[in-house]
Amino acid sequence: MKTNVTTLGLLLATMTCVFAPDGCSKSHADAAAEAPPPASVVPDFDVAAFKVDHPDQFPLVTATRHSAPSKLVVTGSVSPDVARTVPVISLASGRIIKVFARLGDTVKKGQLLLRVRSDDIANGFANYQMAVADEVLAKAQWERAQDLHQHGAIATSDLQIAKDTEDKAKVSVDTAEEHLKLLGSETAHPSGMVDIYAPISGVITDQQVTTAAGVQSLGTNPFTISDLSSVWIICDVYENDLATVHIGDSADITLNAYPGKVLKGTISNIGTSLDPSIRTGKVRIEVANPGLMRLGMFVTATLRGKTDQVETAVPASAVLHLHDRDYVYVPAPGNQFRRVEVTTGETLADNMQEVRTGLKQGQQVVSNALAMQHTTEQ
Repeated sequence: MKTNVTTLGLLLATMTCVFAPDGCSKSHADAAAEAPPPASVVPDFDVAAFKVDHPDQFPLVTATRHSAPSKLVVTGSVSPDVARTVPVISLASGRIIKVFARLGDTVKKGQLLLRVRSDDIANGFANYQMAVADEVLAKAQWERAQDLHQHGAIATSDLQIAKDTEDKAKVSVDTAEEHLKLLGSETAHPSGMVDIYAPISGVITDQQVTTAAGVQSLGTNPFTISDLSSVWIICDVYENDLATVHIGDSADITLNAYPGKVLKGTISNIGTSLDPSIRTGKVRIEVANPGLMRLGMFVTATLRGKTDQVETAVPASAVLHLHDRDYVYVPAPGNQFRRVEVTTGETLADNMQEVRTGLKQGQQVVSNALAMQHTTEQ
């Protein structure tokens, strides 16, 4: 039985070789044909390099040295000067009868703002009048005591007591009078009304009361007046840039609402803490307000340092503006030019352009980058 199985296996193998397309003898040749072709190495191609037939048609210029004060551009907003912001207070509590100014109004120093009916004033007048009456009686007793002492009717100690009583009565009158003035009233015009006046000239930047509202002597301030002739610009400066900012440095302020107007300011304070979420510090700039700046306005501040910063400068025509980026063309061996990306700064005098990164002083660039770009596109 075992011999028959072996014979059958040999017969099947023989038939497979006979009926195969190329026979069993070509199995090794088929494996070689199916192997991948040998790899070929393609030399690297620089897409930023361009070869021209006549490089002498593109004159070269040398990047020069440019010195200018260091600067940093940041954003900020207009805030009131705390030293020029004054609350309007009433030391007399009571009920507001009339309001003569409102939020946003420009007021002058001494202008009437509020009229309040106050029981404090009435009580103050009562105390003042009682003090005056006591002083009149004490004065009369003092004069009588002097007369009696001259005739030997009373002792010197009694005279001294009368004098002391007279002096204390005068103190009481002065105290009651000063208390009325402190509450905002006068002794010459006894009334339960008190008028509240503006302590400074400026703009009412906060209002907490209306007509018929109550006023507490230790409660909320009815108004807040800010002198906006000088304001603060509060800017956010990133942690990495704080080392370039110093107190006393100048700043150019541009208002988003008035892009063509540039104001001058001075850095007066650099915050001692950072915002932990965005890693910025607060920088305060003091600016004289010509009347255009309003609280909350967004501004752009260019901070200028006292030390010069050396930059590179090339003719403005040597810079190519392409797809929101800036490039220059530099010569390369083999009649080639390479397009190099740069970071530009301000436009300088004599049609020169400041280059901050991507180009070094002394390097040569094509003077007309636009002509080179047109040639490479053909």
